[in-house]
Amino acid sequence: MVAQNATLKSKEEIIEKLKKPEVISGSEILLRSLVLEGVECVFGYPGGAVLYIYDAMHGFSDFNHVLTRHEQGAIHAADGYARASGKVGVCIATSGPGATNLVTGIATAYMDSVPMVVITGNVATTLIGTDAFQEADITGITMPITKHSYLVRKAADLPRIIHEAFHIANTGRKGPVLIDIPKDVSAEMTMFQPVTEVNLRGYNPTVTPKKQQVDKLIKAIETAERPLVLAGGGVVYSGGHEELLEFVTKSGIPITTTLLGLGAFPSGNELWLGMPGMHGTWTANMAIQNADLLINIGARFDDRVTGKLKGFAPHAKIVHIDIDPAEIGKNVPTDIPIVGDVKTVLEIANKDVKWAANADAWRAQLAGWKAEKPFRYTDSDEVLKPQWVVEMIHEETKGEAIVTTDVGQHQMWAAQYYKFNQPRSWVTSGGLGTMGFGFPSAIGAQMAHPDRTVVSINGDGGMQMCAQELAICAINNIPVKVAILNNQVLGMVRQWQELIYDNRYSHIDLAGSPDFVKLAEAYGVKGFRASNKEEARAAWVEAMNHPGPAVVEFVVNKGENVYPMVTQGSTIDQMLMGDEE
Repeated sequence: MVAQNATLKSKEEIIEKLKKPEVISGSEILLRSLVLEGVECVFGYPGGAVLYIYDAMHGFSDFNHVLTRHEQGAIHAADGYARASGKVGVCIATSGPGATNLVTGIATAYMDSVPMVVITGNVATTLIGTDAFQEADITGITMPITKHSYLVRKAADLPRIIHEAFHIANTGRKGPVLIDIPKDVSAEMTMFQPVTEVNLRGYNPTVTPKKQQVDKLIKAIETAERPLVLAGGGVVYSGGHEELLEFVTKSGIPITTTLLGLGAFPSGNELWLGMPGMHGTWTANMAIQNADLLINIGARFDDRVTGKLKGFAPHAKIVHIDIDPAEIGKNVPTDIPIVGDVKTVLEIANKDVKWAANADAWRAQLAGWKAEKPFRYTDSDEVLKPQWVVEMIHEETKGEAIVTTDVGQHQMWAAQYYKFNQPRSWVTSGGLGTMGFGFPSAIGAQMAHPDRTVVSINGDGGMQMCAQELAICAINNIPVKVAILNNQVLGMVRQWQELIYDNRYSHIDLAGSPDFVKLAEAYGVKGFRASNKEEARAAWVEAMNHPGPAVVEFVVNKGENVYPMVTQGSTIDQMLMGDEE
């Protein structure tokens, strides 16, 4: 306790020292401001336009800087840090190609409402607009994929801009904010005055809903015979998972959670129906199609959830709870719109909500469907099935790991067969579907939670897009456990070409990929390979027991498909069931 108090006192002393007004450079102002915002970890890659900033970092120890091997690795790691911790992720890159290498990661965070502050360097203010070396209009380039952007003109503006950026990123519908700092601004000397207040005209997100709208929701529940909750990532981002559990427990309304909503509600709860949509459960999709009241809580009616809009939830009165009013009615006509923070809305609703007494037959029907139609696959002792691998990983981690994924078949199998019981344990690119995201996001998640097991489930395609970040795992002993489901093909593309394009397989062969064990070892990371169940479990257990990072390559069946599947242009009750058909 004495040591802990001493540490707290030391932190307080550091903060007070950093608040002291004095003449310093723009770069030093940036670093001080980041610490004052509570930043503990920054991911970045230096270059000419940010050298004053990196020079200020020399000997700086008030936050940890992780040097990635590519700017895309930096921003995906910052994204994973933000999703796993609930804090604002921060990354730094230089001007021109350094900044443009961040664009995919910014779009990924924007689509999934992830709070991030992205700092880029730029050429000197006197050179802006002259096509100077490594100049790019990054604020213009990223305007459609950021909540807000700043081009800093004076070092004296930095404290205000940084404080505003963190506020904007982490309030309302969360998302990335860009701060572009010209090189001469980072070198400029000025008086540092810390900023603690935010006054942004025109930016005032609605947190507390209109009570009469919540009352309409309560009345709708009282008369509904087939109510259903559709919960999305907004529940996780608002920290409203406990309120959601209380709402469902009190009302007895069955619930389905979207891809980004996994973990927002305990998967072991009897009222949970699984994930809906293109690769969702039969029960969840049929529940949506037969519901007479659909309560959307923090989801945006993505097309992968709704399928063909004209036939989506045809019998349901639609309630939509979202902090972003632009989402309400955007895709699906809404009968009861409720604008507000999900946690706050549920706190208010929980004071009045009662058991949905008319829905007893509905609950029984869904329980029967759930027992009759779980996820299924044909197991094999001859070839290694990817579904079995995910089930084994769940078993060996006791369902307590933070799991990150790339995008494709392995992503869907992880969503289907790893069961999540707590929020911020599932990190995946939902809206943008970004290959290369899975592994570096796991590094960020591990930095956020050094004492938890972090598992990165990847395909052989996506892993090669950011495999170079194995270096920083080895150098910094970041103990991420990487599971590569290697089917030697772009699996989801192959599945579509098989089922939709009449087996016309075009440019999907990844047979020339590297030996992932040797690749891992080349970076100084422990590598394993498995081709059958016995090898797979033994390799995974050994990887888990290894104190540092480890890569396990699972050689899985090449022709395996993800089922169920709803093809584009179909309603979500028109499902291909695979082996069942």
